[in-house]
Amino acid sequence: MKVAVLGASGWVGSHIVKEAKQRGHEVVALVRDPSKTNFTDSEVHPLNVTNLDDHSLAKALNGVNVMISAIGGRAAGNHEIVASTAVKLLATLPKIGVERLLWVGGAGSLEVAPGTPLVSTPNFPEAYKAEAIAQSEALDIFRNSTSSLNWTFISPAAELFPGDKEAPYRIGGDVLLVDKQDNSRISVSDYAVAMIDELEVSKYPRQRIGVAY
Repeated sequence: MKVAVLGASGWVGSHIVKEAKQRGHEVVALVRDPSKTNFTDSEVHPLNVTNLDDHSLAKALNGVNVMISAIGGRAAGNHEIVASTAVKLLATLPKIGVERLLWVGGAGSLEVAPGTPLVSTPNFPEAYKAEAIAQSEALDIFRNSTSSLNWTFISPAAELFPGDKEAPYRIGGDVLLVDKQDNSRISVSDYAVAMIDELEVSKYPRQRIGVAY
């Protein structure tokens, strides 16, 4: 399968690229500045999410079956790009022949109690709040869209940590998954496994899922 990864040079995006390639997929890395990357065995295209247009998307996604978006606004503090990118991809991808989008979402919108998202709890880290709210807005955009695009929004556990593959993951819906010790965790490597698993099986169309140990 030919898959494009938007934000391929980022922390999560680079792990997704690695997992996809290990499993035999052809990867197109979409990055802001190709000169700062070292994807020697992947097709690389420049793509700036602050200025997306139909022509640049069509050029970068030529022959691509599925797009994976792994973007966020934490580095530059421009969290508005999350919602605007969701809007643009919902409108444009079906027009250029890309019928499927997998979205790296946040954990903040997962519920810890009925009607209570994680981001609204007192101990939610302030440093991640803007990012979590931006991802929540993107999820609302997906759910309210009339686009024909087949999307899946994949939320990680509350703690997405650096590390190798550790254990089988579980899949949930809108409720935050926790283990027997009441922890919600998954390594970035196992999150990438979950992403590529969904790429291959397409089991959860047009819905949000959460993944955790």
